Amino acid sequence: MTRFLGLTAILFLLHLADARAQEFMQITTIESVVPGGVGRSRMVTVDENGKMRDEKMKNFFSMVGINFGNIRENDQQITNKISELTQEGWELTHVTPGVYSGAESAGIFITRYLFRRDTE
Repeated sequence: MTRFLGLTAILFLLHLADARAQEFMQITTIESVVPGGVGRSRMVTVDENGKMRDEKMKNFFSMVGINFGNIRENDQQITNKISELTQEGWELTHVTPGVYSGAESAGIFITRYLFRRDTE
């Protein structure tokens, strides 16, 4: 029994030595699907210290209908953010999409991107 406890303690200590401290960051994109371009689209970043920053994004619709140029710009903005964070050592670990529509002609696409990295 003592030998088993000693082995268990050694394995536990090896696990602790291998455990890495990590920090997390979340990016949330909220893309408006409100006709006429009256919606608000944002990229919200919550960093490892809990500080929040939001950046404007384009709405999916303009006054004349769906705006593929705006969608392309949003995609590029998201891709640039992911590339920037990857270069800083962050790893994208989870992507969670969601859709909300309170009416047939309005709604939002919300996507959450969870990043992590090992602390030094």
